[in-house]
Amino acid sequence: MATDYDAPRKTDDDMNEDSIEELKSRRVDKSASSVDVDETEQAEGFELPGADLSGEELSVRVLPRQADEFTCSRCFLVHHRSQLAKEVGGLPVCTECAA
Repeated sequence: MATDYDAPRKTDDDMNEDSIEELKSRRVDKSASSVDVDETEQAEGFELPGADLSGEELSVRVLPRQADEFTCSRCFLVHHRSQLAKEVGGLPVCTECAA
Protein backbone atom coordinates (compact mmCIF):
# COMPACT_ATOMS: atom_id res chain seq x y z
CA MET A 1 0.00 0.00 0.00
CA ALA A 2 1.41 3.40 -0.96
CA THR A 3 1.96 5.97 1.75
CA ASP A 4 1.54 9.68 1.15
CA TYR A 5 4.16 11.27 3.37
CA ASP A 6 2.98 14.78 2.46
CA ALA A 7 -0.52 14.24 3.83
CA PRO A 8 -1.27 15.73 7.25
CA ARG A 9 -0.85 13.23 10.03
CA LYS A 10 -3.56 12.33 12.49
CA THR A 11 -2.98 13.18 16.10
CA ASP A 12 -3.91 10.91 18.99
CA ASP A 13 -7.17 12.81 19.41
CA ASP A 14 -8.13 12.17 15.78
CA MET A 15 -7.29 8.47 16.09
CA ASN A 16 -9.59 8.04 19.08
CA GLU A 17 -12.51 9.65 17.25
CA ASP A 18 -12.77 6.79 14.76
CA SER A 19 -14.99 4.12 16.26
CA ILE A 20 -14.56 0.45 15.52
CA GLU A 21 -17.89 0.34 13.71
CA GLU A 22 -16.85 3.26 11.51
CA LEU A 23 -13.57 1.56 10.63
CA LYS A 24 -15.39 -1.70 9.83
CA SER A 25 -17.82 0.11 7.56
CA ARG A 26 -14.93 1.73 5.69
CA ARG A 27 -13.36 -1.70 5.12
CA VAL A 28 -16.67 -3.10 3.82
CA ASP A 29 -17.10 -0.11 1.49
CA LYS A 30 -13.65 -0.62 0.00
CA SER A 31 -14.23 -4.31 -0.66
CA ALA A 32 -17.67 -3.62 -2.15
CA SER A 33 -16.17 -1.31 -4.76
CA SER A 34 -14.05 -4.08 -6.29
CA VAL A 35 -15.26 -5.46 -9.61
CA ASP A 36 -15.96 -9.16 -10.03
CA VAL A 37 -14.37 -10.50 -13.21
CA ASP A 38 -15.46 -13.72 -14.83
CA GLU A 39 -12.12 -15.50 -15.19
CA THR A 40 -13.56 -18.49 -17.07
CA GLU A 41 -13.77 -16.46 -20.27
CA GLN A 42 -10.13 -15.44 -20.00
CA ALA A 43 -8.91 -18.96 -19.24
CA GLU A 44 -10.54 -20.68 -22.22
CA GLY A 45 -7.59 -19.97 -24.52
CA PHE A 46 -4.98 -21.43 -22.18
CA GLU A 47 -3.90 -25.04 -22.12
CA LEU A 48 -3.06 -26.51 -18.75
CA PRO A 49 0.31 -28.18 -18.16
CA GLY A 50 0.12 -31.94 -18.30
CA ALA A 51 -2.61 -31.90 -20.92
CA ASP A 52 -3.05 -35.03 -23.02
CA LEU A 53 -0.99 -34.51 -26.17
CA SER A 54 -0.89 -38.17 -27.18
CA GLY A 55 -2.86 -37.46 -30.36
CA GLU A 56 -0.44 -34.72 -31.48
CA GLU A 57 2.39 -35.42 -33.88
CA LEU A 58 5.62 -33.46 -33.88
CA SER A 59 7.85 -33.43 -36.90
CA VAL A 60 11.25 -31.78 -36.62
CA ARG A 61 14.10 -32.03 -39.06
CA VAL A 62 17.28 -32.93 -37.16
CA LEU A 63 20.62 -32.10 -38.72
CA PRO A 64 23.88 -33.72 -37.66
CA ARG A 65 26.57 -31.51 -36.14
CA GLN A 66 28.37 -29.57 -38.87
CA ALA A 67 32.15 -29.38 -39.33
CA ASP A 68 32.27 -25.80 -37.97
CA GLU A 69 30.29 -26.64 -34.81
CA PHE A 70 31.16 -28.18 -31.45
CA THR A 71 29.28 -29.57 -28.47
CA CYS A 72 30.02 -27.80 -25.19
CA SER A 73 31.22 -30.21 -22.50
CA ARG A 74 29.33 -28.31 -19.77
CA CYS A 75 25.93 -27.36 -21.20
CA PHE A 76 25.90 -30.00 -23.99
CA LEU A 77 24.57 -27.52 -26.55
CA VAL A 78 25.86 -27.37 -30.10
CA HIS A 79 27.55 -24.03 -30.85
CA HIS A 80 29.38 -22.48 -33.77
CA ARG A 81 33.21 -22.52 -33.52
CA SER A 82 33.16 -18.74 -33.00
CA GLN A 83 31.66 -19.36 -29.53
CA LEU A 84 34.49 -21.64 -28.40
CA ALA A 85 36.05 -20.02 -25.30
CA LYS A 86 38.56 -22.64 -24.17
CA GLU A 87 39.26 -26.32 -23.81
CA VAL A 88 39.42 -27.89 -20.37
CA GLY A 89 41.11 -31.28 -20.33
CA GLY A 90 40.75 -31.49 -24.11
CA LEU A 91 36.98 -30.86 -23.94
CA PRO A 92 35.48 -27.71 -25.55
CA VAL A 93 33.70 -25.08 -23.40
CA CYS A 94 31.47 -22.37 -24.88
CA THR A 95 31.70 -18.67 -24.05
CA GLU A 96 28.48 -18.77 -21.99
CA CYS A 97 29.76 -21.55 -19.71
CA ALA A 98 33.24 -20.02 -19.40
CA ALA A 99 31.88 -16.73 -18.09
